[in-house]
Amino acid sequence: MNNPKISIVTVSYNSEKTIKETIEHVLNQTYDNYEYIIIDGMSTDNTIEIAKSYIKSFEEKGISYRIISEKDNGIYDAMNKGIKMTDGDIVGIINSDDYYNDDTLEKVANFYNKTNFDVMYADLRIFDNDKEKIKKSKVMKRFTTRKWNHPTTFVTRKVYDNILYACESIYDDLNFILTVREKGYKICVLNEVLANFRLGGVSTKKEWKKRKECLKLRNMIFKRHGCKWYRLENFIMEFAKYILS
Repeated sequence: MNNPKISIVTVSYNSEKTIKETIEHVLNQTYDNYEYIIIDGMSTDNTIEIAKSYIKSFEEKGISYRIISEKDNGIYDAMNKGIKMTDGDIVGIINSDDYYNDDTLEKVANFYNKTNFDVMYADLRIFDNDKEKIKKSKVMKRFTTRKWNHPTTFVTRKVYDNILYACESIYDDLNFILTVREKGYKICVLNEVLANFRLGGVSTKKEWKKRKECLKLRNMIFKRHGCKWYRLENFIMEFAKYILS
């Protein structure tokens, strides 16, 4: 498949401060066989107005662009809704406070043709106020979130036809990737930066009480999937995040 169709889904809610950059980087992709769907949770700010202002630009480029704004049951319910609306061979999800590089989809298509992956992910650029760092990806025998980046994850149609997000917690993405590993799908890593992530979202709350809640949720998911040494690693990660914040 030399020219796979790629579907991009963005989930948003009251994202007027950041969604413009997210949309523009999807619009400016160097690859042309893709579609874009925004799933909004009935924003009360100018998110929808901003999204609608790009309708003509996508039309001129010949890219299918849909905006759906309606009540949902949380971020992963919205992601599932968006995934079900796509018809691409490969699906990527970029949240409304993050953004792709302009050549991301071209690199994903080329990587798919080279590897025939079921799931792939890549390196991530992280912005924390005025600081910037690169979080590298790697497929490891013992899974660790330190080597996996959800904003750079792309999943083929056949995987999403069998596995969606469980809609249980803010770590449904972790549950998803562990399920993919268990079922033996082909996972590949591209060591190039494909996406840019801003700290401060749902999964990066800084209060210690929130950290403990996150720790409990992550431990539950890792235990479900039979992962070893997860308690120690999870504690170290959450404590380090708390200290550094």
